Amino acid sequence: SALPQDHHLPLSFHRRQEELKFTLGLQRLQHRIHEVQALQDGPKGEGPGQGGAMQSPTAGAALQELPTLILEAVKELEAAKQQVLKRIQIWKRQQQLAGNGALFEENLAPLQKRCESLVEVYFQLHQQVMAASTELGPELQSRLLERFSEVLSSLVKR
Repeated sequence: SALPQDHHLPLSFHRRQEELKFTLGLQRLQHRIHEVQALQDGPKGEGPGQGGAMQSPTAGAALQELPTLILEAVKELEAAKQQVLKRIQIWKRQQQLAGNGALFEENLAPLQKRCESLVEVYFQLHQQVMAASTELGPELQSRLLERFSEVLSSLVKR
């Protein structure tokens, strides 16, 4: 079978694959944040003078999707965080091996950029959760905020 060949692929291939996976995850997350933003901005801007009566039922329905969208975004944020932590672990491991004479050419810049992108998205999403207190309700909002602080603290600790 073709599976055992996987071990012979160069490390750079696996790294590129993993980087692509992270980039796609981050893009999905940013898209999700734009969706949430659009929902939050949408209905408020429409006054009754602009045919608002026509849109109000859909606006109400759209706002009911907000908790689901935000939950999805938080899940994706946590998944992206896991990837970053995994990457940091690999980096630390390679650094240890380098102490034993192994080749170590890992540039920290991409990892740094990853953490910065993640923190940026984190703050946008955090703001949205704060803004959506009505739609989320106090219980769900506080649960989400707990998950947020967990994401941030685990990133900072590593």
